[in-house]
Amino acid sequence: MMKTKTTSPALCSRRQALVLSGAAILVAATRPALAAAPLLAFDEIYGAYSPLGMSYSDKTMALTGQEIRIRGFMAPPLKAEAQFFVLTEIPMSICPFCSTDSDWPDNIIVVYLDRRQTFVQPNQMIEAKGLLERGSWTDPETGFVSQLRLREARYSKV
Repeated sequence: MMKTKTTSPALCSRRQALVLSGAAILVAATRPALAAAPLLAFDEIYGAYSPLGMSYSDKTMALTGQEIRIRGFMAPPLKAEAQFFVLTEIPMSICPFCSTDSDWPDNIIVVYLDRRQTFVQPNQMIEAKGLLERGSWTDPETGFVSQLRLREARYSKV
């Protein structure tokens, strides 16, 4: 009997490796890129202001429940170990804590982090990304009342 040379299926030649890596690059290049989460600006959150209050814009309504990005400034947190913060349109030196949702300003959004992150200076622009929620909600731990929130969020410096 003639012995034939067998190779392990786990081993491949340099040529096979180059062909496979080239094919992987081709597949990656032809695959559509993942779309970035839509960016929502503070001036796009509300659509109308009336004596009855503010109403959400069509864009906010359409993006509710989706992952979005929003840029702003971190207001000083209520406590250092908090897992949420208030994102503001302009830098603030104090936290804009609201006693009721009827006092809710139109230029802040509460950001609930998916994990603890180091807080940044209030004059540092950041971009937060998370799931957009709207409607009055009271945090059972802090009593903080919000009209608009990001859940499962993270942020990075811009």
